[in-house]
Amino acid sequence: MMQTIVEVKDLNKNFYGKEGEVEVLKNISFTLKEGEILTLLGPSGSGKSTILNILTKLLKPTSGEVNIKGTIGYMFQKDHLLEWRNIMDNITIGLEIQNKKTPEAITGIENLLKTYGLWEFRNMYPNELSGGMRQRVALIRTLSVNPSILLLDEPFSALDYQTRLLVSDDVYKIIRNEHKSAILVTHDISEAISMSDQVAILSKRPATIKGIHDINLEMDGERTPIKSRKVPAFQDYFDILWKELDTYEN
Repeated sequence: MMQTIVEVKDLNKNFYGKEGEVEVLKNISFTLKEGEILTLLGPSGSGKSTILNILTKLLKPTSGEVNIKGTIGYMFQKDHLLEWRNIMDNITIGLEIQNKKTPEAITGIENLLKTYGLWEFRNMYPNELSGGMRQRVALIRTLSVNPSILLLDEPFSALDYQTRLLVSDDVYKIIRNEHKSAILVTHDISEAISMSDQVAILSKRPATIKGIHDINLEMDGERTPIKSRKVPAFQDYFDILWKELDTYEN
C-alpha cells in the first residue's frame, strides 16, 4: 500500500489589505500518495499557487493542517535560469546554497544530464537553449537537491503548444523514472488529465475542492502524456472536468 506523503486537511487562507479581509482558500483537503502525480486544476486566481506556497512554508495558513513526509523541490512557471552562469553552474546553484556540492552530488547531476539528453549542453548558457530545453534544465536543477516531492507551478505555460506537449512528456518521464511524487498546478484540462493520477478541481475564490477524480487511462505500453491524449477515455474525463470547472459557468 502506497504511503501518504502529503496530507492537507481543512486548509483556510485569508489575506488582509486596504479593502479588508479576502478569503482565498476555504476548507481545502487532499492527500498525495508516494509515487503519484496530483494536479490542482482550477481557474486563474483560484488560489492554486497559494496552496503550493503554503506547502513550501512561504505562506502560513490561517487555519488547517499540513503534514508532509519528505523534502520538497519547487519548479516555477518561469525557469529563472541565471544568464551569466552556464547550464552546469545553474543546476548546481541549489547545492551551493545548501553547502552540499559534494563529488557524489555532482556525479548524480552528471548522470541526470546524460540520461535526459543535456550532457552536451552543460557548458552552454541559457540564451543558447530553446524554451523547452531551459525547462528541462530547470527540472534537473530542482532534482539536484534530491527532493522526494516536486511542486510544479504551471511549468509549461510559457511554451508554445507543440513544445509544451513535448516538454510535458519529458517532465513526466523524468518524474516517473526518478520515482518522485508531484503536485502540478494548471488551468489546462488536457494537461491535467494527461499528466495525472488524480485531479482535484478547485472552484473560484474562495477556493474549495469541488471534487477529486482518479485518472485511469488504459493503454498499450508505457503511459506518456502524448499517448494519454489518444486514449478514448481521455475525452470522457475531459467532459467531466469541463462541466465541473467554474471557469465555464455563466
